[in-house]
Amino acid sequence: MASATEAINALFLILFLQHLLFTTANDSIPVPADWPQQFHSVLFINRSGNLRKTDLWYDWPNGRNFNIVQNQLGVLTYDLEWDNGTSFYYTLQPFDKTCKIMHFDVGILRPSWLDGANYLGQESVDNFLCNVWEKVDFITYYEDVLTRRPVKWIFFDGMVSHVMTFEVGAVLEDEHWQAPVYCFDEMKNETSEKTNAFVLESEDAASAGFSHGMLMREMPHSAYAK
Repeated sequence: MASATEAINALFLILFLQHLLFTTANDSIPVPADWPQQFHSVLFINRSGNLRKTDLWYDWPNGRNFNIVQNQLGVLTYDLEWDNGTSFYYTLQPFDKTCKIMHFDVGILRPSWLDGANYLGQESVDNFLCNVWEKVDFITYYEDVLTRRPVKWIFFDGMVSHVMTFEVGAVLEDEHWQAPVYCFDEMKNETSEKTNAFVLESEDAASAGFSHGMLMREMPHSAYAK
């Protein structure tokens, strides 16, 4: 009788330890840090050898996101996004004055846009030990284990963004968030529509500097402002 009781106790102990180990293992799986509500980051981006530097200004409280893109030895372009789904893609002097207004079903990325990402483990990237996640087969995201700052991300099409600076709390002055007046001039928009559409839709769209913002807009809608 005693041996049967001991066997039952031993079985319960084994089941309890298995449950404890399973729970501990699940609790130890890292989750990506939310993006700060406001930050400025400099990104170096490579897509099939097309290089550019992007100043990313993220401003969640004010519902806006800005990518200022310097193409290597090329045009400086602006990708201004609002949480109402409107995006302005434009250039300023000394380059040709062009503007393309696009409307999306989603706003800007919410700070917790990486929720639900699949953890892939740790990897040494750009001389940083990183936790790595994959989000819906769309983006692979690398975060420094020590500081929890983003280090790098790779889009499904192979475009790679390296994070060079990450200034939490940095805010771009309001006057810089205003799209140029010719974006709102219907006649000029109609006149330049064909030129802008060609730039955005041609094989050279990546070098035109628009692809990063557009790719991010292809994330699942749950990642965006409602």
